[in-house]
Amino acid sequence: MEIIRGLINVAAHNQHCVVTIGNFDGVHKGHQAILAQVRSQADALGVPAMLICFEPQPKEFFDEFNAPARLTRFREKVELLEEHGIDQVLCFKFDEKTRSMTADEFVQMLTDTLKVSALFVGDDFKFGSDRSGDFALLSTAGQQHNFAVTNFFTLSLGDVRISSSHIRKCLAEGNFSLAEKMLGHPYSISGKVVYGRQIGRTLGVPTVNLQLHRYRAPIDGVYAVEVRGLDQDYFGVANVGVRPTVDEATTRPILEVHLFDFSRDIYGAYLKVVFRLKIREEIKFAGLDELKSAIFADIESARGYFKGR
Repeated sequence: MEIIRGLINVAAHNQHCVVTIGNFDGVHKGHQAILAQVRSQADALGVPAMLICFEPQPKEFFDEFNAPARLTRFREKVELLEEHGIDQVLCFKFDEKTRSMTADEFVQMLTDTLKVSALFVGDDFKFGSDRSGDFALLSTAGQQHNFAVTNFFTLSLGDVRISSSHIRKCLAEGNFSLAEKMLGHPYSISGKVVYGRQIGRTLGVPTVNLQLHRYRAPIDGVYAVEVRGLDQDYFGVANVGVRPTVDEATTRPILEVHLFDFSRDIYGAYLKVVFRLKIREEIKFAGLDELKSAIFADIESARGYFKGR
């Protein structure tokens, strides 16, 4: 997988490619169906498969605090895109310069700089500073520059439309089974283990801490989880939230995981936390004694869940 940051770095990759454009948050089954078409066409033409995306995502640029919670961070998304056949990710920094790019300039970038061989976009795709760019404009450009423009449609699971927003709803409701069916893989959060305040140790339940690097997470509460990335897979109980009992001023969510039957220091390790069952909501307790009692009850609930599987 090759990550290209901005147009300034595209010159070194001045080649034909098959392109799709979008956030692809979660890389769910609907996205995977698109990526399969992109990969197939790239193979047929003997060129790389490329995804164009933006960081931050446009909605985050315009309203960071109220933008939809991401299902995947950029690194997680890139790993999934590679699994599904993407060779290159062209990532634009979404700032005032990118926002002011006109529809004609965007088309020129596709045709002259990237030399697009085929393009896959939604039929409702809009682009350009005034959102004047649409599927019809891209189709016209394709006819002029001899590349196919294909529109993709929403994929459904039964009578349920597969979308990132629907998956967020499932996760918020604790419906991990349906979320997994739409994602095509269990919902997880990955990250590096960092130093925390070690409050869990004082309560007899040491935790590993993963920074989420976001203002909002698609889930919050206490969960039974599987943890991957160590010498073996472990079970545990995780809390996603702002720790209201001990951190009243915290605004960014944190992921804390207590691993069962585990006592080693693993700072710096890159872990994948797979969410299996929601145990309860995050609650502000009257004090640490109540919090400790709740944590031990959560541990018993999680152990009972995994024992019954």
